[in-house]
Formats: sequence, structure tokens, C-alpha cells
Amino acid sequence: RIADFQEVLGEPTVALTKLRELCFSGIPFDGGLRCLCWKILLNYLPLEKALWSSLLKKQRDLYSQFLKEMIIQPGIAKANLGVSREDVTLEDHPLNPNPDSRWNTYFKDNEVLLQIDKDVRRLYPDMAFFQRPTDYPCLLILDPQNEFETLRRRVEQTTLKSQTVARNRSGVTNVSSGSPLKSTPSSLSEYEVLPNGCEAHWEVVERILFIYAKLNPGIAYVQGMNEIVGPLYYTFATDPNSEWKEHAEADTFFCFTNLMAEIRDNFIKSLDDSQCGITYKMEKVYSTLKEKDVELYLKLQEQNIKPQFFAFRWLTLLLSQEFLLPDVIRIWDSLFADDKRFDFLLLVCCAMLTLIRDQLLEGDFTLNMRLLQDYPISDVHLILKKAKELQDSK
Repeated sequence: RIADFQEVLGEPTVALTKLRELCFSGIPFDGGLRCLCWKILLNYLPLEKALWSSLLKKQRDLYSQFLKEMIIQPGIAKANLGVSREDVTLEDHPLNPNPDSRWNTYFKDNEVLLQIDKDVRRLYPDMAFFQRPTDYPCLLILDPQNEFETLRRRVEQTTLKSQTVARNRSGVTNVSSGSPLKSTPSSLSEYEVLPNGCEAHWEVVERILFIYAKLNPGIAYVQGMNEIVGPLYYTFATDPNSEWKEHAEADTFFCFTNLMAEIRDNFIKSLDDSQCGITYKMEKVYSTLKEKDVELYLKLQEQNIKPQFFAFRWLTLLLSQEFLLPDVIRIWDSLFADDKRFDFLLLVCCAMLTLIRDQLLEGDFTLNMRLLQDYPISDVHLILKKAKELQDSK
């Protein structure tokens, strides 16, 4: 299989259809194949290999520019903006009500930053990876000469109230019996503080999300985006090729941006009920189930188990909360390779339902809700195989 991948990737122009077919069945980790394939499948790298090095240089330089403008500059501006000034009648000061005031922007950004911070510190708590220091800390920001304000320091200095942002958009309370996958450290103090000049992987993810929020004010940051960026960053930051691994942050940012361009409608509440919104997709899971297994469909209908009780999370987060990280990554190989872009995800959701049909047919409402919110099968190969059968039986 590795040889098959190497052959397709060795051509001057990558044959996308062939690559999709190979990736759909799972990409080997060896030699950084997955990282490379994902970058192509997510439209970051063009199919013509001759264009790769110039494009990568251009994008990575652009990302450095974003860091300078959105992370470093506000910190400097804050230091220069009247921390020691007597005369508050000057044009910009912390109490300036003008919405264009740089202080005003700084405080507004802090609200978004606090929510991101809360979410990224909890990324995959069962794995040490995100708490560990990265081999390639961002030298632009951690430059000891300048002592720029890092996002982490900014959060520590900010006392803005953050409770305004804890909303579950589908309005669902989780009946799940505290699954071991999702235990979280009870306080920030449980995280070891890394020495100066080091930064943990979660801090890199925080930066990616903060810059995304700044560049996309229409959607900004919505809870759950951290679960989408996590597996991408993990995959790129563990690339065995150091020359790729070194640029994991910038590459993740652009792949995440491209992926969000395809799934962002799921995160936009005003689109929930439109044809591209999440409600439509959740109902599609049920209409597909009705085609494939009418008995199970009627049972869920009869118990009034609505798709938003479980499929909201499955679809919005591309199943990243239902399985352990290596399994999520395997599922994403197939999802990214799907040329109809995430139609296959609906079939995976249907497969997950049909694989536990006997338990669902016997269970009552409470039992079934628990099954669906804390999915019992961990063998993703079985689920993908079933989804493929459903696809072929159309």
C-alpha cells in the first residue's frame, strides 16, 4: 500500500481520483504520507508538484504576517498605549467608547480569546500530547529580546467575565454517563507551566483559532472548532519529516481554514434551518436511515429520539468527540477522500445506528439516549466497512 501511495504522489501531477481511492481505505502513517495526502485533499497543496515549494513559502510568510499583525502588534500597542500616560484626553485610552478604538478591539478580542483558551486547554485530556512542549516554539513571539505578550499571558492578565459564552447551541443537555474520553482537569493549576521560551502544543492551537477568529469576524470562534483543529494539528505536528513538522502551525491554519470553508455552515446558527445548515443534514441522516432500515427508523421516531439529540455533535464535529484520536484520524482519511464532500459522513452516522440496532430496538428512551450520546462501539474499521456497504447498496 505504501508503494501505491508513493507511486501516485511521485507523479509530476498527482492523479486526484486515484489518490482519493487510496486514501478512502486509510492512509499509512509511514513517511509522512498522511500529512501530505491531507494537504492535497484539503486543497492546500495543488496537484502540480512543481508549484509546491513556492506556494508553501508564500503561505507560510503570509501566516508570519498574521502573527505580527494580530498577536505581536496588539501587545506592543497595548504597551505603548498609555500604560504610563497621565493625559487620558489623548485620542486612545482604555475607556474610549469609540468602537474603532484599538483598546476596544483589544477587549473584544479578549472575550473570544477566553472562550478559545478554555476549550483548547481541554483538548484530548486523555493524551499528554497537547500539554507537551512543541519542538518548534514560535520564535517570532517568544523572542527573549522583546518579551512580546503571548496569548497565554494575555489570558492570565484578563479578568473579563467569560460566562457569556458557555452555550450549547443545539440546546441539548447531555445524558451521557461521564465517558472516560472526556474527563477534564478541574483547574488550570493542574497544568505544569513550561519554562520561558517554551510553549505547549495547546498554545499553538489557541493561536491558530485566535487568528482564524480575527480573520473571519462573521463566524469568529464557535465552541467545537477546537475539536476540528485538534486532529489536523496533531497529524501535522507529529509528521516524521522535520522540514514539514517545523511548519505544522501555518500548514494547519490553512488546512483548517479550507476545511471550515466547507463545513462552516454547520457552525452558523442563522443557517441552521436552511438547505446548507445543520438541521437539514441531521434530517438527512434520518431519511437515509429510513431507506436502509425502516424498522429502526420507526422505533426512534416512536420514542421521539430526534436527530439533534446526538447527530448534531456527530455531524458538526466530524465525529471527533465520539472516538479516540487515532480512530478519528482514520475516519477523516475517508471523509477527506470523499469527492462528494461529507456525504459519506451521513452514511457513517447511519452505519453507527444500524450497528447497534438490536440494542436500540430493545431499549427504552433513556437507555437509547445513553447509547447514542456515549457510542458503545470503538472499532471504527467495522463502522467504515458498514458505511461502505450502505454506500454500495444505493
